[in-house]
Amino acid sequence: MPLNSTIARVTDRIRARSGESRRRYLDQMARARDGGTARAHLACGNQAHAYAAMGTDKDALAEGRAPNIGIVTAYNDMLSAHQPYESYPALIRAAVRRVGATAQVAGGVPAMCDGVTQGQAGMELSLFLRDVIALAAGVALSHNTFDAALFLGVCDKIVPGLVMAAATFGHLPAVFLPAGPMTSGLPNDEKSKVRQKFATGEIGRAELMAAEMASYHGPGTCTFYGTANTNQMLMEVMGLHLPGASFVNPGTPLREALTIAGAERAAQITALGNAYTPAADILDERTFVNGLVGLMATGGSTNLVIHLPAMARAAGVILDLEDFADISAATPLMAKVYPNGLADVNHFHAAGGLAYMIGELLDAGLLHPDTKTVAGDGLARYTREPKLVDGTLAWAEGPATTLNDRILRPAASPFQPEGGLKQLAGNLGRGVIKVSAVAPDRHVIEAPARVFHDQEDVKRAFRAGEFTSDTVVVVRFQGPRANGMPELHSLTPTLAVLQDRGLRVALVTDGRMSGASGKVPAAIHVCPEAVDGGPLARVRDGDVIRLDADAGTLSVLAPDFDSRTPVSADLSANAQGTGRELFEVFRRTVGPATSGAATIL
Repeated sequence: MPLNSTIARVTDRIRARSGESRRRYLDQMARARDGGTARAHLACGNQAHAYAAMGTDKDALAEGRAPNIGIVTAYNDMLSAHQPYESYPALIRAAVRRVGATAQVAGGVPAMCDGVTQGQAGMELSLFLRDVIALAAGVALSHNTFDAALFLGVCDKIVPGLVMAAATFGHLPAVFLPAGPMTSGLPNDEKSKVRQKFATGEIGRAELMAAEMASYHGPGTCTFYGTANTNQMLMEVMGLHLPGASFVNPGTPLREALTIAGAERAAQITALGNAYTPAADILDERTFVNGLVGLMATGGSTNLVIHLPAMARAAGVILDLEDFADISAATPLMAKVYPNGLADVNHFHAAGGLAYMIGELLDAGLLHPDTKTVAGDGLARYTREPKLVDGTLAWAEGPATTLNDRILRPAASPFQPEGGLKQLAGNLGRGVIKVSAVAPDRHVIEAPARVFHDQEDVKRAFRAGEFTSDTVVVVRFQGPRANGMPELHSLTPTLAVLQDRGLRVALVTDGRMSGASGKVPAAIHVCPEAVDGGPLARVRDGDVIRLDADAGTLSVLAPDFDSRTPVSADLSANAQGTGRELFEVFRRTVGPATSGAATIL
């Protein structure tokens, strides 16, 4: 199938926009590559420090002829998704020894759980964590003793930060090893209903706690389709996972076999062998376009609208919101996974998962088929799925038809003809909205504004019974420069209750919503942000706001709007406590959300 004309046009536009920055990047990677195996240039004393604790691997490391794999791990056992990584280094070291290589834990990176910090002060550090992770991984790899890197990370900011580091050290091969989703627990829609009942006072904290514990109950990623699982989809579609690795549950023989195979593959694709595949060759404009297509086809996380531009920029590729919008318009929504539907990612995987979806998108001409991947040239390898045959890992052809069309549909007969994200623009600035879970009759909301500077004030107004008519809730001074751009996911039950009561409601904010944004229309990432004097800072209570997801517009219907003086806010409380003091330099230097809200690169 020829490449879809829109996909081709957007790719060409990105290539032209990125010409100079991509050239500089590739020149830099060529210089690093041409220097040869980095540790060969280290002094003996430097190397002795690096190998001192490596026991029986010392001789192989000192000789310098065997590949040495650097492991960058985001392990901690507070994140259920990362708890399985505790045992990975030993497994990896044993695996690569069998193929004549060595492996060392190069360093650890921090990994916070947004599920813990939602609605808390710690969430104001969350977005900046991505850049901290990139910096920490950069420190880990700066020792120049590695021929390839294995990245252990799953969740929200962790994978984007690790990709930024992998691109920065793009002369090295980079293989990402997932840990997989937890087994299915309390269905996500039932959990959501319990949260709404708690918000209205119908049940108490004991009932809420029981439901949450039944939902988040074991090792692995949370099973809804939020940022963590969107990350895993992206790593597969972008060729940084082995085929079929994303959604295999932790603690299973197949999961262990895929981890071993990923470690072995990292050893095989170094510059010391015949299949050298540096990350810089994988992370080109075609690969990022494939990632955008996967995002739209699955109705993935809104957070990737921020992360993908930052990831791409690290590889010299410049993405813009118009790329997201145009690709969304050309990509069918093929999946219904919560919050877009009732299924979770385990059900999606069982219905045919990424092997089926990638095959359909390739057949429809919606993916670049000729990208490089860690598995080899060509994305067709990712239409195959891993199996254990008599204890040996093998890949078989994936399903040719969907195994459950209520969860996963062919590209020719999708749930919706367009993807799950829309760009919004108007006199309020530019932003995005996730519409894949929003009912079509709520794609257009026009109502008076109620303006807040803190999400807790919204909840207090709700508890006081102040929302009695159609309302556009504006929560401003939530952008990256104001307070680190926290997710406002804790507002979801409140807004959902108002909508269920028959009100037409929407959220407009320069902050973020959860990557699992649901059924309430939410215009998010609005730029310029209020703290910079953006249009949101001129909105007043009672102003009529029109959010039109179909037309892609976001406007205030007030004749004097442009002539108003922007308001300011006292943000001193956002600068103290829970480590926020340490991140003042990030708030001062961060860029706009439209270009990735990055503090580096």
